[in-house]
Amino acid sequence: MLVHSKAGRWAAWSLFGLLFLPLFALPLLVVVAASFATHWSGALPSGPTTENYAAAVRGESLQALTTSLVTAVVASLLALTVGTWAALAGAALKKRGRRLLDALFMLPVAVPSVVVGLAVLVAFSRPPVLLNGTASIVVLAHTVLVTAFAHQSVSAAIVRLDPAYEQAAASLGARPAYVLWRVRLPLLLPSLTAAAGLCFALSMGELSATMMLYPPDWMPLPVRIFTATDRGSLFSGSAVAVVLMATTLLVLLAVSRVRTKASYR
Repeated sequence: MLVHSKAGRWAAWSLFGLLFLPLFALPLLVVVAASFATHWSGALPSGPTTENYAAAVRGESLQALTTSLVTAVVASLLALTVGTWAALAGAALKKRGRRLLDALFMLPVAVPSVVVGLAVLVAFSRPPVLLNGTASIVVLAHTVLVTAFAHQSVSAAIVRLDPAYEQAAASLGARPAYVLWRVRLPLLLPSLTAAAGLCFALSMGELSATMMLYPPDWMPLPVRIFTATDRGSLFSGSAVAVVLMATTLLVLLAVSRVRTKASYR
């Protein structure tokens, strides 16, 4: 920590606890408590049950979880590919060109995601590219929304790369493609895995644009949670939300393990 005195550290941790508990931890604990309840008429939930979780891991909820996982994985891979390619290409541009490229990639996150959903809906609801009513339009919208984060993460990592490695490889006769695959990308692997994890987490929780685009046979889990709570099924919706959080955290934990090994190398 930047605070070196013992009293200062205690004060910093106390301030962190005062801010973290009511703003972050308490709402999550309320959702977890509600997921094990059948009704909530007093200060605490009552009627403890596990039936909410039994319903959250089967039937339509399980299908929605699978849909979210497929959508997030595909969107993350596409975003990582496009964002990395653009970051590598932008590194060779002049300062003004890099600023323009950054602005173009940040545009989808500079506006509300519902606007992005509407734009995708209008753009791909007529021939020659007709995606309305398909799973592809949901994946496309998620890709557009998360690509900016992949691009920014990789761009920041490229700036920190030591050019001596690439220069040494080139001086030994390595072709540009070999330098890219065997030198630059391995050095960027920690940033690539971090960007992939961020894109996955954002895609798993995306709702606004998805509500405008999803077909009946491709309902992601956040939409399932929204429809359940909108009908008044708060406790079953809370259980599905906990399943969503747990699944996302498990995937991020797996990605962090890959990042740790890459950093060690």
